[in-house]
Amino acid sequence: MVFSNPVFLFLFLPATLAFYFVSPRFLKNTVLLGASLFFYAWGEDLYVLLLLGSIVLNYLLGIMIDVSQGHFRKWMLWLGIAANLVFLGYYKYIGFIFENLGVIDASVPALPIGISFFTFQALSYLIDLYFRRVSLQRNPMKLALYISFFPQLIAGPIVRYSEVEKEIQNRNTTRSDVSEGAQQFVRGLAKKTLLADPLGLVADQIFAIPDAGLSPETAWVGAICYALQLYFDFSAYSDMAIGLGRIFGFKFPKNFNYPYVSQSITEFWRRWHMTLSRWFRDYLYIPLGGNRYGPMRTYLNLSIVFLATGIWHGAAWTFIAWGAFHGLFLILERIGLDRLLSRCPNVLRHMYLLIVVLCGWVMFRAETFEQTLSFYGAMFLGQRGAEAAFFPLARYVDAYIYCILALAMIVSVGLRPWLNEKFANHVPFLTGHFVSAMWFLALFALAIISVGAASYSPFIYFRF
Repeated sequence: MVFSNPVFLFLFLPATLAFYFVSPRFLKNTVLLGASLFFYAWGEDLYVLLLLGSIVLNYLLGIMIDVSQGHFRKWMLWLGIAANLVFLGYYKYIGFIFENLGVIDASVPALPIGISFFTFQALSYLIDLYFRRVSLQRNPMKLALYISFFPQLIAGPIVRYSEVEKEIQNRNTTRSDVSEGAQQFVRGLAKKTLLADPLGLVADQIFAIPDAGLSPETAWVGAICYALQLYFDFSAYSDMAIGLGRIFGFKFPKNFNYPYVSQSITEFWRRWHMTLSRWFRDYLYIPLGGNRYGPMRTYLNLSIVFLATGIWHGAAWTFIAWGAFHGLFLILERIGLDRLLSRCPNVLRHMYLLIVVLCGWVMFRAETFEQTLSFYGAMFLGQRGAEAAFFPLARYVDAYIYCILALAMIVSVGLRPWLNEKFANHVPFLTGHFVSAMWFLALFALAIISVGAASYSPFIYFRF
């Protein structure tokens, strides 16, 4: 069940909201926990038992860490880290390991949706508990709610226990929370249905073209469509998750901040999937030494972090190479590329960022390195495949898609917030509550029409 699915929009969500708001305060967490487990079981069947197993495991490990002292306390932490990583590794990477070892007939389990997200949340709880940044949660149902809360259970944002500890204990939902949360949810729904899905259809078709059928123009359009699809699909889920959390009284951290306006890879990673970047910074980069032990150690730490980032995203060499690719540019910027870029006009710095990110996304999306190289050859060397005439760009892109592309580019750089800021004092009527309400209703109507007309389209990050 996904947020843009009619079953979720018209049955699950209204029923959950109704039960939640009519329930007395002491039952609200129970309602949300029951809804969250039902939500996961609806899409994953018996894999909900794995989620419950993760909850029980981390609840018991938390108690052991809390009551332990000295070296035994540290060993309990390492046991918790190892147990969670083994759990994640078995379901996410065992097939990749078997494939590279040449084991052909081995039985490989299906990947549970969202396992990377709820495992990282559980790890942050154990690590913060060890360093006494948070208190032990003695109520297993409250810890279960933290790990399994349905808005951000399967695609983030990655929420730390310290960020919701007080709200799990006690929270109030105001009318402003409901209003702002609903608006953010609708913005996400519109991003998903009106922008991400049409662009994703084009990207899927172009990336399915055989290498011999690629032309430069088709490769560029495919790369751009995928870059925009990925951003709007993932940021849409984050918006919807944050909006739903707000309706229930939780304030989740922001996950995206217009990453495509960046002018360096360093800035890009401060704006893209911000909760994952913070997780790796605080729980891997800083413990490795960060930038405290000289340049060479810093470069090594960055390499390790971005290799881990690539591995986190998927069990394939292309994901690992994508992580190493971004790590390389971060190191180059630290070595001196950033100083060179600072002397360039803004437009050149922005073009540098977009070209590097597009190259990375091609690698991220491609099934093989051969396909990646074919796209690069078409995009940068002008190579035209022998069968390109059979796969013309017009076959995939019409006037409607060009309009969606233009709109997506405008929205991706935050034009509307900029206009609000510029004209709020000069033309208050155009940016007041009335216009906001009309904008909200129009987006909701268009999104619902699109939901009714479109076929099932899962969020991209479900498989990560």
